[in-house]
Amino acid sequence: MEQRQLCWAHLKREFIKISERAGVSQDIGNALVKQQQKLFELWHRVRDGTLSRCDFQLLVPEIRDSIKSSLEEAANYSIGPQEKTPLAKTVRTCRQILKVEPALWLFVEVEGVEPTNNAAERAIRPAVIWRRTSFGSQTLAGSNFVQRMLTVVTTLKSQRRNVLEFMTRTVSAKRLGQPTPTLLPQVPVA
Repeated sequence: MEQRQLCWAHLKREFIKISERAGVSQDIGNALVKQQQKLFELWHRVRDGTLSRCDFQLLVPEIRDSIKSSLEEAANYSIGPQEKTPLAKTVRTCRQILKVEPALWLFVEVEGVEPTNNAAERAIRPAVIWRRTSFGSQTLAGSNFVQRMLTVVTTLKSQRRNVLEFMTRTVSAKRLGQPTPTLLPQVPVA
């Protein structure tokens, strides 16, 4: 769990949902949202260079303790197994988050790890849209083809390489019995 980073954008949505419920849930949710906002104010300062990573790492434990305390407060409420009240939803959500709590903080310790998975979600978005608009594939061979083509297109786009040029070179090389081009990033020759 300590080697995994969960997405804070999704977590923020959960905290906001909790804060929009009535009663005790609202108080707990507001406390969670407040701490999440403090965390990201600091994180943005690290990213823009106005706060060192070392100082950030020294400031985060107080926020982490506060978030964990709020989650534990909610998790300690007694609810019935079939209860569907707003408080029961809050309690279940907080219990689930507590199970993975160590996975919320990898980005604090490891440079290069982002607190959200926005880049990954942007990368798979074209595949999700294609699946919704085309109704997917009806065969294993078709699914494999789509999977490979989407991987090729996404990889080439991330490297700012021309997809049509790559595909043309690949098909030509295959027809001529020559080695096919690689998807590995191309290193400029010095």
